[in-house]
Amino acid sequence: MRKPFKIGQKEYKFKKDAITHYRTILNSYDFGQSLNASDYDDLIDLLDYDYFNYLAELETADENSEEEEISNEDESEVGNENNEAEISIEDIKIARVQFNTKCFEIFYSDKTSVYISYLMIINNTKYTPEKLFYVACRNSIHDDIKTVKQEYFDKNSVKGQVKCQETGILSKWTELAVDHRQPNTFSVIVDRFKEVNRVELNLIKYISNDQNHIIFKDDTWTGQFRKYHMEKASLRIVRTECNSSRTGLARLKRTSKDLIIK
Repeated sequence: MRKPFKIGQKEYKFKKDAITHYRTILNSYDFGQSLNASDYDDLIDLLDYDYFNYLAELETADENSEEEEISNEDESEVGNENNEAEISIEDIKIARVQFNTKCFEIFYSDKTSVYISYLMIINNTKYTPEKLFYVACRNSIHDDIKTVKQEYFDKNSVKGQVKCQETGILSKWTELAVDHRQPNTFSVIVDRFKEVNRVELNLIKYISNDQNHIIFKDDTWTGQFRKYHMEKASLRIVRTECNSSRTGLARLKRTSKDLIIK
């Protein structure tokens, strides 16, 4: 008998039924609307489903059972790394992304936000060594990116709005994202970092922090990538729907308008 597909407390006969459910939620709201309590809980269940699937992959990936030690030791270690106020999810809204399509956007108590793909989570795309490294690099610069955005608002905000650096449109915090200007997109920076440091992906170890973010177990990697990213990244504050891959942005040298991590 086929085992039902389960997310949270909801069971679906087939994976496609779960996809239909979350697509229906997404399409039942207009851009910018917050989810109601029931749909919000379903999205939280989806996030937990993604996280626990990742943990299951970690536990089975290492044949010498070292992961059991990681789960016991590092849970307390990471919890003690950050004694500041715990970051929590404050809201989930419908965002407008590329080509005027909809996406779920998660808003955190530290005023940051991220997009999630319900399709990728439900389809459970495997965490390859390359993908794990990419995600850990992204999480390494989380605070740096937040600082760049906050400083731009502090210097340029008028009644809680600043101009998008690409369109010039006055925009709120939640309408803007920090974009890596070409040619040094984030993916390019990660790839070059791997080449320069001759990274052996299969040897890198990871843990999760108290925000369920995948991070490097060895802080040395975090520090090295932050430094490399600081040197290479040219950043812009742009509206989330902007297509940052336009060829007109593909200039090699920084300009006076580019924002940098200090």
